[in-house]
Amino acid sequence: MKSIRHPATLLCFWDYDTQWGADRSRSGGGAKDWGRQEFDHTERLLETHAEYGVRACFAVVGAAALSGDRPYHDPAQIRRIHEAGNEVASHSFHHDWLPGLDSRGVLKTLQRSKDALEQCIGAPVISFVPPYNQPYDYPQGWAFSFSERRRAGAERTDLRGLCVALKTSGCRFCRVAYRPLPLQAVERVLRRQFDKPAHVEDIAGIACVRINTRFGFADYAIQMLRRTVEQGGLTVVYGHPHSIMGGDGQNLAHYVKFLRIATDLRRQGKLRIATPRELVQEPAVQTAPAGTGISAYGA
Repeated sequence: MKSIRHPATLLCFWDYDTQWGADRSRSGGGAKDWGRQEFDHTERLLETHAEYGVRACFAVVGAAALSGDRPYHDPAQIRRIHEAGNEVASHSFHHDWLPGLDSRGVLKTLQRSKDALEQCIGAPVISFVPPYNQPYDYPQGWAFSFSERRRAGAERTDLRGLCVALKTSGCRFCRVAYRPLPLQAVERVLRRQFDKPAHVEDIAGIACVRINTRFGFADYAIQMLRRTVEQGGLTVVYGHPHSIMGGDGQNLAHYVKFLRIATDLRRQGKLRIATPRELVQEPAVQTAPAGTGISAYGA
């Protein structure tokens, strides 16, 4: 049996959009009104994390950290997220659609968000989660988003361009969601999403981890978690606080079940639950160049 230097690793993310994200919804029907739900639901999540002793990464829209009222702002809650031991990451300044920005625009939203969040929590912010999980376009990884290219135009930002800007702004980690063409072809043939345990890869000097579950924490996330325990690597799960009382896989009941299984595996020494900050700061963890297939967790 192949030895693994580290147990399997779980990264849990919550994308904290507030009304900034609801106003910029790209789903049908334009702006939404779920922004107010973000705050009470986040309090429930903080209680849940405390109960299970789990730290997560909350990707926060930077403008929410400025002084002001709900449903757009709550700097006190963002400080509570940080003080509870969770990581606060940037989610851009206004929940921006990054492919449509040029290099100046991307750097501006990154720097404004990072500064607002750091001023709020009094600590460095080194991780980033792109809104809408975009850009998907990453030719170096055999991933092409023709819809982004059409809509964004010539001055668009692709994934590598985003990572270059992240490096300039002082970030070190990015959650990514690009899907290489070979993987897309397999999924079309099998008519289902096909993923495997994730690994850290280097894109323009940024440690990147690709999402390997659909949003939420239902059975598909549990299956990936068990597969990661068997094979090594990372399981990357995420949801939105405003959706934890809804009817999809982000529901709090699914998350509690998922956490029970994860914490039991942790107790057995088969799993660790980490934040991106912990991942990139470990001396033993080194990123592999994109496309090499080298695992940062394999022996």
